[in-house]
Amino acid sequence: MRSSRIAVIGAPLDLGAGRRGVDMGPSAMRVADLQQRLSRLSYIVEDQGNVAVVQAEAREPGNPHARYLPEIAETCKRLAVMVEKAAGDGRFPVVLGGDHSAAVGTVSGISRHYKKKKQKIGMIWVDAHADMNTPESSMSGNVHGMPLACIIGEGPKKLTHIFNYAPKVEPEKVVIVGLRNVDQLEKQHVRDSGVHVFTMRDIDERGMKAVMGDAIRFAMEDTAGFHVSFDMDSVDPQQAPGVGTPVPGGLTYREAHLAMEMAGDSGALLSMEVVEVNPVLDIANRTADLAVQLIASALGKRIL
Repeated sequence: MRSSRIAVIGAPLDLGAGRRGVDMGPSAMRVADLQQRLSRLSYIVEDQGNVAVVQAEAREPGNPHARYLPEIAETCKRLAVMVEKAAGDGRFPVVLGGDHSAAVGTVSGISRHYKKKKQKIGMIWVDAHADMNTPESSMSGNVHGMPLACIIGEGPKKLTHIFNYAPKVEPEKVVIVGLRNVDQLEKQHVRDSGVHVFTMRDIDERGMKAVMGDAIRFAMEDTAGFHVSFDMDSVDPQQAPGVGTPVPGGLTYREAHLAMEMAGDSGALLSMEVVEVNPVLDIANRTADLAVQLIASALGKRIL
């Protein structure tokens, strides 16, 4: 499934978010003993530092419908190169966000690695939000509400065509898990996109085991495996208070862990990222600590 070597890459990007602070997320997860916890699972962990990101104070937001788009695109290109190189060196990429716009870079990198092998990848997007806005539909202009649209080839070309091809993942190989908050103009886009969607109602009615079983099956069909993009706002704010866009009624502690355990058990996990940890809004680093626990669950930590 995955290498015994892990490359940890920080993406301290907060240009895509409406609230500041997620640029400190990678540091918060490192402080929560990420490297030590993964090392105890018998991995060789190499922390490759952070991708370079410009500070918001140093630039103007630009287009109000896609704020800081050129700067975000440049960061995503740099991140994509780092992720592709890590995978090419036989390391399992673990990216620490930052806001969710960084996913465009992470997925571009792992997609290109497998594209060179003439293989496709799938993706499981665990998130309270669909992140499928475009500059035309976004009410805020915050790019962290657009990355999934860009990954499936819809949105600003600066993001959709990193490495000069799109989509990075075909819509039918993408699964959203835990959706519970969708913008009005975004709803039809999600319905028409071709991605598979499991809302919180699906999890309530069927249980996480059944939902993740289907999600993994969709993401693995005719692919080399799948990437997991885990937004911490998918978890209920009582368990993960340190996020910029909290929505009540999210995944429980155990549901989140089960989802990651099942992803790891599948034998098809290619890479992962955890995003939207905001230490400014957190309580005693609880959200970052949970993020590290979830990464460990995906990478093999079990009760027995």
